[in-house]
Amino acid sequence: MNPLWTPSQERVENSNIMRFIQAVNKSYTLGITNYHELYQWSIDNRADFWESVWKFGGVICSKNYDRVLDDKPEILGSKWFIGSRLNFAENLLRFRDERTAIVFKGEGLEATRITYAELYDQVARLALSLRNAGVSNGDRVAGYVPNITETIIAMLATTSIGAIWSSCSPDFGVKGVMDRFGQIAPKVLFTANGYFYNGKSHDSLSKISDVVKQAPSIEKVVIIPYTEKAPDISSVPNGILYGDFISQQSGIELEFEQTSFDHPLYIMYSSGTTGLPKCMVHGVGGTLLQHLKEHLLHCDLKRDDKIYYFTTCGWMMWNWLVSALSVGATVLLYDGSPFYPDAGAIFKFAEEEDMTIFGTSARYIAGIEKAGLKPREQFNLPNLRMMCSTGSPLSEDSFRYVYRDVKSDIQLASISGGTDIVSCFALGCPILPVYEGELQCRGLGMRVLAFDGYGKSVTNQQGELVCAASFPCMPIYFWNDPDNAKYRAAYFSVFPNVWHHGDYVEVTFHGGVKIYGRSDATLNPSGVRIGTAEIYRQVESLEEISDSIVVGQDWDNDVRVLLFVKTAPGVLLDDTLKNRIKKTIRDNTTPRHVPAFILPIEDIPVTLNGKKVELAVRNVIEGKPVTNKDALANPDSLDQFANLQELKS
Repeated sequence: MNPLWTPSQERVENSNIMRFIQAVNKSYTLGITNYHELYQWSIDNRADFWESVWKFGGVICSKNYDRVLDDKPEILGSKWFIGSRLNFAENLLRFRDERTAIVFKGEGLEATRITYAELYDQVARLALSLRNAGVSNGDRVAGYVPNITETIIAMLATTSIGAIWSSCSPDFGVKGVMDRFGQIAPKVLFTANGYFYNGKSHDSLSKISDVVKQAPSIEKVVIIPYTEKAPDISSVPNGILYGDFISQQSGIELEFEQTSFDHPLYIMYSSGTTGLPKCMVHGVGGTLLQHLKEHLLHCDLKRDDKIYYFTTCGWMMWNWLVSALSVGATVLLYDGSPFYPDAGAIFKFAEEEDMTIFGTSARYIAGIEKAGLKPREQFNLPNLRMMCSTGSPLSEDSFRYVYRDVKSDIQLASISGGTDIVSCFALGCPILPVYEGELQCRGLGMRVLAFDGYGKSVTNQQGELVCAASFPCMPIYFWNDPDNAKYRAAYFSVFPNVWHHGDYVEVTFHGGVKIYGRSDATLNPSGVRIGTAEIYRQVESLEEISDSIVVGQDWDNDVRVLLFVKTAPGVLLDDTLKNRIKKTIRDNTTPRHVPAFILPIEDIPVTLNGKKVELAVRNVIEGKPVTNKDALANPDSLDQFANLQELKS
């Protein structure tokens, strides 16, 4: 297969990763010349590799480590950078100059800007206010917030104290919020009076009032005026406006609480579609080091870059994006619908701000293609050099679309990891070519493999994504899981002492990775394992199909494949279209992939982060309960799958 894109020699020579290779070669008297040699060294010499990342990334600490790695027989027991003392916020606020730190663009609003000097000042003022409110090391501070500048300031102020930050987006319902924050008992809640989406203003105050009434741990609710300049917050218990809460003192010097490497930083949550969300606690050092590695080496991020990711504060990509401050780049925030007032909204933002790195979801890329958007013809994007995609597997059609209609000279980095590690297992590399349908590489320092059912590593065939050695950004623990029972069950119950992630993948002979979907949603007709993404790639390439969801149904001692499609406006799902769908799937995959039934549907159930919920649909079809519908953006859509007569025989 010929690559879709190959980096120029100039780009390779000027990359951060080539400087890193030179530093490693000098330190360890090596002769590494390319990424694949570097990757092999990084997994064979994990302590040396991660120490090199620490030095290359210029980690700020008050006490250096005594030892890089204490590698225990059980992966879960391994410890990193023992003895070190550092602060996460201090590393993100290392720059205090007049360069732009954050640009925020709200739907329908003018962009606002804040410099690194202003960011430091505002974080210092807010941190003082939090200390005066009684927040201290280890306390939880929660954010029920839009993706706005004040959210980053609140997170940095929280973590500067050594307190723990946890956030979710304002489109969560009260039960969804309580399922998360109710478990961790926050002392302070940051929120906004409302948010904008798809041309409408949505009030949040009534939901906030209900949350506070159900969460007795919350002593203070700090409300950021967003949709109104002076909202009436009298209905919110313990409420105070952001401007009244933040200290008005000037010239405050931040006190950065020094913590251990594995001190808790973030509490993040599983999707919660099959039960109460699991609370994953991520550590200060592991998160910082992994993000430095990914930003510097895999994204080639530099101070002159302007990096954007379309995300809410309930998705780990927000946490990932914010860490770009540690490199001194400009972080671009957008809050609202990416399709309002039209499909070009984000590309207009990219043009206005001279964006260099554009991060989004596979679903968004498919959506703008369906909408007929051709950014290369409609927008001036001279310095856009990288486009990242995650959330679900990126189809081959979307790869081709980006190079045809977005930009031909661009690094398209499909990336995959998750909330579980607040980072990536497989992602991009600026010195490698891009091949259609492939993630460019496995992440440095991550012993990522595809395992067959017998726990044997396989190449060029599908298997389970595993990580066979410890890595710094593993969760330090789950909240309220003192014996690690939930933790072990989540990742170590399939293969002994090997992290089992739950993705169905293939490691290619290029050294890249193909993702076939979640393995717990893998179809298994007649014993043949099929990733759902293989079917989506074919079905959603048809212009008549707007979206789709595929599940397996237990039937007659086997599994039959069911495909539900949402057609484009004005298109009827008749026998002609069904036959075309089947032929497209059969011609491009195998006869086993062809669904037994193709049925029309009005809406595709997705999580609040836009991920399809195959398991929830399967549960409804089979009459099993879906225990946490509040994790869904459109829970009523599940009703479409109940008691379908077509599936009774």
